[in-house]
Amino acid sequence: MRYWNKERETMDRDARRALQLELLRQTVGSALKTQFYRRRLEKAGIHSLDDVRSLDDLKRVPFTTKDDLRENYPRGLLAADPTEVVRIHTSSGTTGTPTVIYHTQEDLNSWTELVARSIVATGAGPGDVFQNMMTYGMFTGGLGLHYGAERVGLTVIPVGGGNTKRQIQLMKDFRTTVLHVTPSYCLHVHTKLDEAGVTRGELALRKAYMGAEPHSENTRLKVEELYGIDVYNSYGLSEMNGPGVAFECVYKNGMHAWEDAYVLEIIDPATGENLGDEQEGEVVFTTLQRKATPLLRYRTRDLASVFGGECPCGRTCRRLSRITGRSDDMLIVGGVNVFPSQIEEVVMRIPEVGTNYQIRLTKEGSLDRLTVQVEIYSKMFSGNVRQLDALRNRIKEELKASIIINPAVELHEPGSLPVYEGKAKRVVDERPKL
Repeated sequence: MRYWNKERETMDRDARRALQLELLRQTVGSALKTQFYRRRLEKAGIHSLDDVRSLDDLKRVPFTTKDDLRENYPRGLLAADPTEVVRIHTSSGTTGTPTVIYHTQEDLNSWTELVARSIVATGAGPGDVFQNMMTYGMFTGGLGLHYGAERVGLTVIPVGGGNTKRQIQLMKDFRTTVLHVTPSYCLHVHTKLDEAGVTRGELALRKAYMGAEPHSENTRLKVEELYGIDVYNSYGLSEMNGPGVAFECVYKNGMHAWEDAYVLEIIDPATGENLGDEQEGEVVFTTLQRKATPLLRYRTRDLASVFGGECPCGRTCRRLSRITGRSDDMLIVGGVNVFPSQIEEVVMRIPEVGTNYQIRLTKEGSLDRLTVQVEIYSKMFSGNVRQLDALRNRIKEELKASIIINPAVELHEPGSLPVYEGKAKRVVDERPKL
C-alpha cells in the first residue's frame, strides 16, 4: 500500500487525538486575534490557548455559520498579518454578501499536502495524466486538486470546465488517465463521445474523482459502467480550503477524513447535539492547520455520518459516508420532506434512464406538484407507446416507494434537458414564494 504521509495517515487514535489537541490550541491562539472569536471564546471562558486542556473544551465554543462569515466580510475573520496573505478565495455572493477565506503560504502548503495524500490513496501517481475539468478561479475545486496533483508528480492538464468537444480531444490526444469532474458533467461528456467521433477504446482513462455536488452511489456505478473506470468520491468545501477534506481510497468504502487537519463532528441539525458514529446528521468541522482564517465548529449544512473501524488500506482516520444532501436543500412537497438525493438514487438505478434528469416543483391551485423529468436512451423511442407508458409507470412507482408522495414523470429524449458544465441545477422550484 502506498502512502504520501504514512506517519500521519496511519497514526493510532490516541496519538492523533494528542496531535489534534496540540493543533487545536494553536488554532484557538490564532482565532483569539480576531475580534469575532475573541468575544465568543471569552464568553465561553477561553481567554488564552492555555484554557484549552482537552478536545472536549471545543464543545464550549458556539458554532460558526455561513452568516457569521458574511457578517464579518471582508476582514473580520482575518487572523494573520495582511502581509502574510498570499491568496484569497471568495464565494460568488449571488445569494447575499460573499464569504472570504484568506490563505498564507503555509496554509496553501498544508492544503496541497492533504490533496497529495488523497490522490496517492486512490493509487494514482507519476505517469498518470490528470485532466482537471473543474472551474479555476475563485471556485476552489480547480486550484485545490491542481497543486496536489503536481506535488505527487502527475502530468496536469488545467483545462477547467466546459468546451466538451475540446475536453474529449484532450483526453484522446494526451492519453488522459485521471479526470477531476462533477458527476453531472462527467455523464454529459459521455453522451458526446459519439458526436466527437471518439470511442471509449481510444481513451486511456482509469480513474475519475467526482465531487462538488452530491451524487448517489447509483450515479457512481453508472459512470463506472459507461467509462469502464474506477470512480472515487471527493469531499471538500471552500470554507475548509476546498477539495481534499475527505477522500476515498482504493477500497472505496467511505471517505477518509483527514483528522490531523480537521476536528470532525456530526450534530443533530435541529438541536446542535453531538451524534455518535454511524448516526446521520450535519457535518461540522474545525480547522487545525490554517493560520489566516481559522474556523471553529463550522456548520457545513452537509448531511452524512461518520464511522470508524479498520480500512484494509491501513489508514486510521474515521471515514465519512457519502453526502446525502444538505440540511437546507430539503424540499417540502405537500408537507412531506424530500431530498433530491432520494430521487437521484431511484432514477439512476433504472437501466433505461440516461445521464440527465431534473426535478420541477409547481403549484396547482393550493397543491404542490412534483415532476421528475428524465432523459432515456434513444433506443426507447421506437414508436412503442405501451413500452414508454410501462417505463413511466415503473419509474413513478419506484419513486413513490422512496419518497412517499406520488410524482409526475416525464420521459425526454437524450440532450433535451438543460446541461450544466459546472455544478448541475437539479431542482427548479417554480412555486410562488410565501
